[in-house]
Amino acid sequence: MDEWIIWVILAVVLGVAEIFTVTASLGLLGAAALLAAATAAIGLPVPIQLLVFALSSAAGLIIVRPIAMRHLRQPQLQRFGVEALVGKPAYVVREVTGRDGRIRIGGEEWSARAYDESLVIPIGTTVDVMEIEGATAVVYPRD
Repeated sequence: MDEWIIWVILAVVLGVAEIFTVTASLGLLGAAALLAAATAAIGLPVPIQLLVFALSSAAGLIIVRPIAMRHLRQPQLQRFGVEALVGKPAYVVREVTGRDGRIRIGGEEWSARAYDESLVIPIGTTVDVMEIEGATAVVYPRD
């Protein structure tokens, strides 16, 4: 079997392992194996292939991996789903107490309860969504 095929098989195995682990390390090692496969394909001897693999692996792990990991750890810039509703204003359509009520948030009607259980928020009041618990919005009246 040609040496370059072995390097390509190693690169594919490392690439598949990277998909399941998402560590950025195995993907960089797979890319280094592809570089070694290229050196094998042009006919360079095995010691040079190993040197190319070692140098490109080291360069990837020392230079590229910290940058990739920094990008993976960045927080989301936008909130999605029910998290996006927290902090939004809502309109009371049925009196909200510490136990139940109904509000309208951006065209959708939600079950709601007051953040302070002793509050009774009348119909027509504008409230702020403090949090979402399951399918219930926890709200507090605006001042």
